[in-house]
Amino acid sequence: MSGAGDPELGPPPVRDDLADVEPYGAPQLDVPVRLNTNETPEPPPAAFVAELARRLPELRLNRYPDREALALRTALAAREGLPVARVWAANGSNEVLLQVLQAYGGPGRTALLFRPGYSMYPELCRTTGTATRTVTLAEDGRLPLATVTADVAAIVAEDDPVVTLLANPNNPTGALVDHDVVRALHDTVRGLVVVDEAYVEFAPDGASVRDLLDELPRLVVSRTFSKAFRLAGLRLGYLLGPAQVMADLRRVRLPYHLDAITQLAGIIALEQEDGFLAHRGRTADERERLAALLGRLAGVDVLPSAANFLLVRTARTDVFDRLLEHGVLVRDLSSAVGRPGTWRVTVGTPEENDRLVAALAAVTAPDDAGQER
Repeated sequence: MSGAGDPELGPPPVRDDLADVEPYGAPQLDVPVRLNTNETPEPPPAAFVAELARRLPELRLNRYPDREALALRTALAAREGLPVARVWAANGSNEVLLQVLQAYGGPGRTALLFRPGYSMYPELCRTTGTATRTVTLAEDGRLPLATVTADVAAIVAEDDPVVTLLANPNNPTGALVDHDVVRALHDTVRGLVVVDEAYVEFAPDGASVRDLLDELPRLVVSRTFSKAFRLAGLRLGYLLGPAQVMADLRRVRLPYHLDAITQLAGIIALEQEDGFLAHRGRTADERERLAALLGRLAGVDVLPSAANFLLVRTARTDVFDRLLEHGVLVRDLSSAVGRPGTWRVTVGTPEENDRLVAALAAVTAPDDAGQER
């Protein structure tokens, strides 16, 4: 009998826990107005593109990049006023969070999540074989102190989560997390508390929990260049926290995980930070204008937001499809939130936002019989 394999056999079956899983990702449709992925509508400053092009020849792309991304991490550490040993960087905040779960999660361990929350959190937990427990946020998307002392405490007593994941501002509600609530959460759980601040640059000053790092020894804060820094196409994120956490992430990171061009681009972006973030006031003003316009429509409820998006609840349950017919793509969150007619919209350009409002007005306008279309 030959030891060769059967040439008729195909690949082995995928893992049982992945058999019914669809690939993650928001729709990427070719429509005139795409407002479903919280991108910043303004491109990076022209000065950044020019400087990146000027310095690219300095890179020796035939050699591997700096495995420690030391120059980039040093620049990030200077920005945050932390030792470089307390800063980590990876390919977007998603990879940062994946590495945290690879290091601290896994089979036999549990992560605590909050609902509604960023839809990638349970995906990252599943990928790493980490069990999950979920706590429901208040109707306005906030995490009340009473929920921490009751619901969270009960889960800690049962499953003792090794990682707790929450966003500030929350995605998709846009609500901020009170600092005293973060303190209480840290005191209630025994594992790592990960606060995802992907959108914190859009929030008012003082919203970040970064200043709690020295006070709370198991707190880490993740950030990204994808949102306020306008570099979603770059894929760069970073983590702030205890040096021991950064050392543990080295145990799971791939060799040379962060390429040389991304490291250089991140350094230049930090050098030009003021230019990159100059749009924040415009974005906040446009967010409030859009919220006011949407809120005037019948059957439309808009949650207050400190991010560059709005969570919208409508009486109609077919708004996503109807808006798409008008060439406007938003993020349907009815299933994720557990409430039909719930969707999230990115704050786009004034022209894009006006088109959204006009389309929604047409969708929700009553017909001649006094009924909504």
